[in-house]
Amino acid sequence: MNNTYRNILKKTDFKPPNDWLKIKTIDMHTGGEPLRVIVSGFPNLEGNSVLDYRRYCKEHYDHLRTVLMFEPRGHADMYGCILTPPNDSEGDFGIIFLHNEGYSTMCGHAIIAISTLAVHLNWINVTEGENMLKIDAPCGRITAFAHVRNGEVTGVRFHCVPSFVVGLDSTVDLEGFGEVRYDLAYGGAFYAYVDMKKNNLDFDLSPTSYRKLIAAGMAIKHAVMASNSGIKHPFESDLSFLYGTIFIDASNTPNIHSKNVCIFAEGEVDRCPTGSGVSGRMAIHKARKEIDFGEAMQIESITGSIFKGSVIREETYGPFNAVIPQVEGTAYITGQHTFFIDPYDPMKNGFILR
Repeated sequence: MNNTYRNILKKTDFKPPNDWLKIKTIDMHTGGEPLRVIVSGFPNLEGNSVLDYRRYCKEHYDHLRTVLMFEPRGHADMYGCILTPPNDSEGDFGIIFLHNEGYSTMCGHAIIAISTLAVHLNWINVTEGENMLKIDAPCGRITAFAHVRNGEVTGVRFHCVPSFVVGLDSTVDLEGFGEVRYDLAYGGAFYAYVDMKKNNLDFDLSPTSYRKLIAAGMAIKHAVMASNSGIKHPFESDLSFLYGTIFIDASNTPNIHSKNVCIFAEGEVDRCPTGSGVSGRMAIHKARKEIDFGEAMQIESITGSIFKGSVIREETYGPFNAVIPQVEGTAYITGQHTFFIDPYDPMKNGFILR
């Protein structure tokens, strides 16, 4: 064995210079959708609420979002989160969601993943059975329940913020597609829901339609934004934007109600059924009398992963008759990283090629 190979076997740790920023993450996925959880090294955020921390991050540290989401450390469909103090003493912690376009208001797959991680890392006092977490997202407080059996997390369910329908069977004219019929609803974020059975679109919801889904999803999103004035949260202007387009079709899998494919942010394709999207769907199905209390729908993603959605209760939310949806799923840890930011690297802030 030569000296070079001996050194390879012995010298496996890189110690960066003191002027390099070091950010530690734990990576996960929920139904195939990634979540990069930032656990240390991110600068302190100033404010008194999750929305304050989110604004401060956007104004002062947005380059670190691109560092961790964009290539070469991430990719065009990467997703991440920063943990913050809760909004008040009743909460466990706050969470800010990151993606290729910026900062979302709600993310169900991240809630499922971070609740799973809270058990694995003993951030809470873990007991057999259900473990409750109160998580402050930009859209409001989310109550999550991580189910533990023999020390392992077998699944997470969460109660979303009040979710409501803005309009059913709205239409928008779109060049290349003609008239597109959609529902507009909020499940912690606003989505345009496009039922494939009600529209004449030349693609399906399979992975082979990936590029067409992105193109159509983004075109519909921008057309709806331009034509629909109803994308207004009743209490928070920071939440008043259309996050994405969700295509809905029948599933070929037995006992599965339907299939979701969400195109969100700047053309990201959700690998899971989209927790906030399922929340909005529960409001739509309740408004159409297609689901009732005590019933559940299993909804499939483009990867074949499943979320279960149901309606817990109804309540008035500003001018809307809203529902509190429940969404259930599972998440898994895929790795942990310490990312280095070399101040002399010309690509240190990242880039995206799609």
